[in-house]
Amino acid sequence: MTVTLRPTQVLTGTPTLLGVDHLELWVGSARAWASFLSSTFGFVPVAYSGPETGVRDRVSYVMAQGTIRYVITSSIVSNSPIAEYVKRHGDGVRTIAFSVDDAAMAFETVVARGATPVAIPSRSKDDFGTMTTASVGTYGDTVHTFIEHDKYTGLFAPSFKAAEGFVVPPGKPANLTRVDHVVGNVGRGDLDRWCDWYARIFGFTELAHFDDETIATEYSSLRSTVMWNGGSVVMPINEPAEGRRKSQIQEYLDYFESPGVQHVAMHTSDIVGSVTALRERGVRMLRVPVEYYDDAKRRMEGIDLPWDTLAELGILVDRDPEGYLLQIFTETVTDRPCMFFEIIQREGAKGFGAGNFKALFESIEREQAKRGNL
Repeated sequence: MTVTLRPTQVLTGTPTLLGVDHLELWVGSARAWASFLSSTFGFVPVAYSGPETGVRDRVSYVMAQGTIRYVITSSIVSNSPIAEYVKRHGDGVRTIAFSVDDAAMAFETVVARGATPVAIPSRSKDDFGTMTTASVGTYGDTVHTFIEHDKYTGLFAPSFKAAEGFVVPPGKPANLTRVDHVVGNVGRGDLDRWCDWYARIFGFTELAHFDDETIATEYSSLRSTVMWNGGSVVMPINEPAEGRRKSQIQEYLDYFESPGVQHVAMHTSDIVGSVTALRERGVRMLRVPVEYYDDAKRRMEGIDLPWDTLAELGILVDRDPEGYLLQIFTETVTDRPCMFFEIIQREGAKGFGAGNFKALFESIEREQAKRGNL
């Protein structure tokens, strides 16, 4: 299947999203997660917030690589929204934050269009300047936060300081550069409703759609629509579809106990170097059968690729009218079989690896079968 880019229709007053500012994960142990991202994915701790910085109910580590920033937060009191979130969902992405020029305007605009307010615009400041933030709810317990930096020059935000005493383990750099896209899972029958929500509330348009015939195996299927702002904010949304067995999306929904973020795709300009470094660091990736590469070579005819290396590392390939891409997916990185990461290199391609869907989801089903959930 090819991906057709749709013309972007920006609604009057639509807030301009400058990009994904950061993703915040609410987890059981922020220190353990920060160490995990540092040792396995090569992220560097750039800031810390907690009792030492005047914050009494939580600790947060800001982990950075390229322009990617994960804020890893855990509660240090039992009666907090963070603790309740982790109790229900396990570790997961709570916030997808967007950089904007005017956080108050963005908040007021989307609330006027029907978004549910979570946190009204609030300014915070320290010696490095001021920041304004505001938040609205989206699918499940996920939140979108608008971040207005207003020339803030600190490490991350007021109440954060340098992450002292954090030893970064040695290892080859993974060279991950930016967030490529963030994928959400919603309940069966809810895909169209949430796509309409992003179109109505944020002015997003449809970039691509994959039906349950495109994304299907012998046992299960799903539907997916890619929504975007016409720029760097790309958000595919999945729902389970009818199949002989339980789909990976339904397994996610059962364990996460609500809609939520399924995976984050991180871009690299050298996927062979990145995956080599990640595997040496201990990152566990999904594998496809060796026969996959016989078909891939036919699909990619005319493109010179290091096939032996790609097969050895388990990297998938696909093409569309604009170019080609290479991608690979990790196993789930949470105890519940919910969240995972994707590493992707784009050479002009705007798609999402439609030619790899069958092989990928069969490998996911093999993991489901090990858990007794297929």
